[in-house]
Amino acid sequence: MQHDAPKKTRFFFTTTPMPCPYLEGRIEQRMVTELIGPDATELGYRLSLAGFRRSHTISYAPVCDGCSACVSVRVPVRDFKPNKTQRKNVNRNADLSVEEHPPIATPEQYRLFKSYVNARHFDGDMSLMEEDDYSSMIEETTVRTAVVEFHSAQGDLVACVLIDYFEDGLSAIYSFYDAEQSSRSLGTYVVLWLIDYVRMQGLDYLYLGYWVQGSPKMEYKRNFKPLEGYTSSGWKRLSDGAFAKKGSDK
Repeated sequence: MQHDAPKKTRFFFTTTPMPCPYLEGRIEQRMVTELIGPDATELGYRLSLAGFRRSHTISYAPVCDGCSACVSVRVPVRDFKPNKTQRKNVNRNADLSVEEHPPIATPEQYRLFKSYVNARHFDGDMSLMEEDDYSSMIEETTVRTAVVEFHSAQGDLVACVLIDYFEDGLSAIYSFYDAEQSSRSLGTYVVLWLIDYVRMQGLDYLYLGYWVQGSPKMEYKRNFKPLEGYTSSGWKRLSDGAFAKKGSDK
């Protein structure tokens, strides 16, 4: 996959090959650069247009040898129309209140995060994260970032999402929720809320990170249609022939 770097000179590095966290038997390798300096927000946005993703103060993209399963995806919110199941989801969660906060970690957030990870990702590296690690994930940012909290009518925190602001939309960096409230489908609701939030602000896209072909954990992203993916020829609709040729829409 081709990545077009911003015009300003930057240092890009390639990470040491590691076992892929999404596809068994595959090896993961990333191209990374630091988001530092007064133009960090602009740099992060430009890199996102080339399929990169932020973590802490690093922007990265997969450059795995012989594998192109990871595809950066985004929802063109003006064209999105929720299906019947998604409309029911919105109605089911209409009792939730939503608040946006600066990127400051709280003990309440960490408890929800830990519970979510233990329920859904107990076999991954995130299960080892302590409270300091969580705080770093939330607070280590050099771009415009916020935390959106979702509370029940009783005041309980039931979902959170870390977001970055771009010129043309929002990027959902990481979300987590109360996995015990499965009837709410909170993960889906967070994405639906963000789509509507982006649209209300007059912006164009919700960036959802990487969809990984063959990874059950990432299949939910295909439910938000139309979906665009970053390819060697730029952003394409998921159903476009050029996108399918990469083996990403089978």
